[in-house]
Amino acid sequence: MAKTKKNTQHYVNNKEFLAAMVEYKEKVRLNESQGKPRPLVSTYVGECIMKIAVHLSHKPNFINYTFKEEMISDGIENCLMYIDNFDPEKSNNPFAYFTQIIYYAFLRRIAKEKKYLYTKHKLTEDMQIMNRISDNQDHDNTDYTAPSKMNEWTRDHVGHFIENFEETKRRKKRNKNTTAIDVLISEDK
Repeated sequence: MAKTKKNTQHYVNNKEFLAAMVEYKEKVRLNESQGKPRPLVSTYVGECIMKIAVHLSHKPNFINYTFKEEMISDGIENCLMYIDNFDPEKSNNPFAYFTQIIYYAFLRRIAKEKKYLYTKHKLTEDMQIMNRISDNQDHDNTDYTAPSKMNEWTRDHVGHFIENFEETKRRKKRNKNTTAIDVLISEDK
């Protein structure tokens, strides 16, 4: 039995996208030579970038984030910032070019949100410690601890998040401070 080729329809036609990008680049060159302002990106190019960002946000590694709209917005913004760096003479695959831009924009947004969440959790933790200290001083040094507003599971989850975030920071700092000499010395051992 012969295998039949699946009729897959892509959400972005790469050949049409490339043609639209070539047309846009020509308009940019023409306007620059005439001293006119930069042309707007065509609706088709904008739709393609939007489709790529939305579809990439549905991938398993990005699907469950609550800040998905911010990720998509960052991806689109970065594509528009770096649209002039796409060179049709070097590459005929604008889909891959813009997918990479959006992918790394998503990673940057996730890192920003994790840093924000870490700061928020650390401040909450510090406030709880300060409240306990002030409550203990107000009650004549009795062994009283203020009731926590978080349940045990949440406290454990936040604690693990903080530990993991701080360990990642330490590991990055350690790797940044490691020099080539340190690597050679460790390989000799």
